Amino acid sequence: MSEDHDFTAFIHHIKSKTNIDLSQYKEGQMKRRLTTLRQKHGYDTFQLYWSAMDKDRALFEEFLDRMTINVSEFWRNPNRWDVLHTKFLPEMLQGGGRLRIWSAACSTGEEPYTLAMILSELGAVDRCSIQATDLDAAVLKKASEGVYMDRSIRDVPDSYVDRYFAKHGDHYVVKDSLKRSISFKQQNMLHDEFTGGPFDLIVCRNVMIYFTEDAKHLLYHKFAGALKPGGLLFVGSTEQIFSPAQYGFESADTFFYRRV
Repeated sequence: MSEDHDFTAFIHHIKSKTNIDLSQYKEGQMKRRLTTLRQKHGYDTFQLYWSAMDKDRALFEEFLDRMTINVSEFWRNPNRWDVLHTKFLPEMLQGGGRLRIWSAACSTGEEPYTLAMILSELGAVDRCSIQATDLDAAVLKKASEGVYMDRSIRDVPDSYVDRYFAKHGDHYVVKDSLKRSISFKQQNMLHDEFTGGPFDLIVCRNVMIYFTEDAKHLLYHKFAGALKPGGLLFVGSTEQIFSPAQYGFESADTFFYRRV
């Protein structure tokens, strides 16, 4: 079996079992990551690796953890969060209704907790529902526990650390008052229907860079459909949307797109 056919067959097996379509991720990045993983376990081909994974749950869980991109930070690109805090969220709150917010591909929870802290500072966390989703059940468990090492919170303002975290030894735990404002659930963005909307704000940052252009096209259309008219999509600092009008968006600020 050729190397290309070996990986293609592996993609087919994974999609049949999990509905995760690896062909919608950039092949070079994904193939390198998974080749390193299978070689670590001593399998010469993806077919042999798949046969072993199909029988060994621990091996399969390790694969799921490796193929998902679990990189998250509190206040990543802080000037963009400041724009959300000082401009867009106050504008949304002027309407007086309840806001629906979705943190998509939330990884270990830093992003939705950042949202919840900002909303609490605005005195509005009780007027908002925050939905946080990810493909990886293991990272969602970590997110819901809200436990972070001290290096993870280095960019959290000191006053926020004092108000929203409890220190236990060398780690910090998000206080229950903040945890209660967020609903975590598992979701495959590429396959599943988007539920819980229509949303006022969708935050999906530093994830789209791993997808193919076709997958990005699909997701931007799905995000637009999940937003209220006038709702915002907040993307990562390397994820500028070119020709946003094709998805029903207009640029509202740097890395913010408004549904028309």
